[in-house]
Amino acid sequence: MSQTFDFGPLFPSTLPPAAARWSGLAKYNFTGGNNDGDAIPLDGLVAAANDVMRREGRSLATYGLAHGPQGYRPLREFLIVKLKRDAGIACTADDILVTSGSLQALDLVNGVLLARGDTVLFEQESYEGSLNRLKRLGVNAVGIPLDRDGMRTDAVAAALAGLKSRGIRPKYIYTIPTVQNPTGTIMPQARRAELLRLSAEYGVPIFEDDCYADLIWNHERPPAIHAMSQHGGVIHIGSFSKSIAPALRVGYIVASWDVLSRMLALKTDAGSGALEQMVLAEYCTPHFSEHVPGLTAALRRKLETLMESLNENFGTAAEFDDPRGGIFLWVKLPDNVDTMKLYQPALDAGVAINPGPQWSTDPAYSKCRMRLCFASPSHEEIREGIAVLADVCRREFGVPARSGNVERGR
Repeated sequence: MSQTFDFGPLFPSTLPPAAARWSGLAKYNFTGGNNDGDAIPLDGLVAAANDVMRREGRSLATYGLAHGPQGYRPLREFLIVKLKRDAGIACTADDILVTSGSLQALDLVNGVLLARGDTVLFEQESYEGSLNRLKRLGVNAVGIPLDRDGMRTDAVAAALAGLKSRGIRPKYIYTIPTVQNPTGTIMPQARRAELLRLSAEYGVPIFEDDCYADLIWNHERPPAIHAMSQHGGVIHIGSFSKSIAPALRVGYIVASWDVLSRMLALKTDAGSGALEQMVLAEYCTPHFSEHVPGLTAALRRKLETLMESLNENFGTAAEFDDPRGGIFLWVKLPDNVDTMKLYQPALDAGVAINPGPQWSTDPAYSKCRMRLCFASPSHEEIREGIAVLADVCRREFGVPARSGNVERGR
């Protein structure tokens, strides 16, 4: 009888833990960066794909290299206009590198700047994918607390001074200033200016993740930190995942050539998918500005359903601020609730949540917090799922039934 070959002894010790086998989505899925399927501009994307493939489809034979390794030029030219109009960033096509989603952008920035043992400054609550990458790289993340205006610059100043006194120069300050993940805050322009001042004073660049910036309810935002910089020490990344569709896997980096040239040397995928880039350029150039308001209006309605459902089922036991945009809500439950321990019973009941400690540099602070992504479930699924989650919280942690309404802050 033949035996199965054992690859285990050949795996390097640096590999992350094995992934679990896919078992499908939960009935009520409040996790991930999924978006509203009904809001995808499907007809427009189909027409764009048909038009651009008939016109340029044979260029797929050359890995897209007719436009260079930085990506499909019409898409980069669209981004020049979009970034100037929406974020105030003045750049050229040569300042933009198209990536396979913003996750590859994260990896490329980390790849050119970080080594094991380095230190970075991070928002205390932040994107799980960014935090996990730092752990795998052996990088020390110094958490900076947030308030309703985002990353606190007084805490940044104190951290930078403290690290300098120990002879440590952080490699970057990572921030999601516009619709922060997971808190949904937007950093005001004055605080962005102060962050730039600290960056220049201490010689530490800023890594600006702007992936959610299109999803603002009132469509008003401060200029990007990159746009405000006078010394060029800002790397800016963005994505089409939240504004068009996550599965298209198209992101981008805006940086100076001395940085992009080193990233290109690390980008070993022979180029991000050209078809996705071509379709996006064809659709977005004439239609992006008219598409986004409809998307954000649909998302806002789902957020209102989520907040109403939390209030109806939890009352004052669930605390949250009304975010200014995005696809997620950061919720605090009573102090005795451990959302890491809540996760599995909730999943067994059909509800998937993101436990707060996975989204924080301080897991103890975020023990009773959770992130709920409201974009993908229907309104009915949101209502049903929150009702089920409340039942699980009562059963597992004794969270009281609704005890009254609470005034929600902005």
